[in-house]
Amino acid sequence: MIRKIEIERFSLTTSKRFDEVIAGVNAAIGHPDMAEFGRSTHEARASAELKSAVEKGLSKVGLMLFMQLDHGAIIRKEMGYETPKMIRFVIGNPLIMKEMAKLVPDAGSYAPVTILVDERPDGVHLSYDRMATFLAPYGNDAALQVARDLDTKVEALLTAAAGARVASV
Repeated sequence: MIRKIEIERFSLTTSKRFDEVIAGVNAAIGHPDMAEFGRSTHEARASAELKSAVEKGLSKVGLMLFMQLDHGAIIRKEMGYETPKMIRFVIGNPLIMKEMAKLVPDAGSYAPVTILVDERPDGVHLSYDRMATFLAPYGNDAALQVARDLDTKVEALLTAAAGARVASV
């Protein structure tokens, strides 16, 4: 079966320097030691232990970094050093994913989420594909509400990282 999904992409552009935006994103998310995180979540025997292990890696906004990919470094191998910068963040919260995936198992395909920060001639772009649009076709209102709450967290994080000098929304 093939299911068609229409995606909403949240994007904004800022005049802040790329490195400032990256620092803002990094400051807003937790950075757990992933080896320790994996070990402690795997060894958790009950929901309360799992929750405790996850919460240790979360930031104040309730999100953590799973992976950071420097796409720009790969592009520059061919295009040269002057090519704009591009970083992909894979972020999330396993407890949020759990709540969505209990209701809509396919939510596990979409979480953790991706944020793209890239440098273009008109400024630094911050982009995010809304989780609610991935889950809307499944028709589960409870999962959709969890997804909307996640979208609100991520979009607030991006707006803060972009700072007061937002050029367009």
